[in-house]
Amino acid sequence: MAKKVFMMRLSDIQPSQLHICSEKLSEVMKTFNLNKLRAMEPIPVKRLKGDVILVNGHTRAFAAYLCGFAEVPVYWEKEELAWDVYKVCVEWCKKEEIRTIADLENRIVPQGEYERLWYARCEKLEQELKRKRKSALKKTLRHKIRS
Repeated sequence: MAKKVFMMRLSDIQPSQLHICSEKLSEVMKTFNLNKLRAMEPIPVKRLKGDVILVNGHTRAFAAYLCGFAEVPVYWEKEELAWDVYKVCVEWCKKEEIRTIADLENRIVPQGEYERLWYARCEKLEQELKRKRKSALKKTLRHKIRS
């Protein structure tokens, strides 16, 4: 099924990551066509606990912001992803006052720092959530066996 692409204001989309990689941003800016924003690869978004969040495409959204665009092409993400991870990431963003893509302006970091600050944090979160899920599953199974 084809994705229904529509335009959405950047100011209406909550980021779900804390940093932008400077090298990736440089690459995106080289290919960014100022005259054809609608030709830009659409960015997946999802409604999560009352917010519309960026699922992916933070660098493209930030490039559009830097070029002065107020809107970007988006589509509703239908794939089942680890939404519990996204919930925590959005909480991190809100705690650090990151509410729109513009709030990432002072959070552009080199690749190595990006990996240390973001990837490592996300990997740690993923491990923590796996432990919690495993524990919850064990409790559920014990409960069912006793019932």
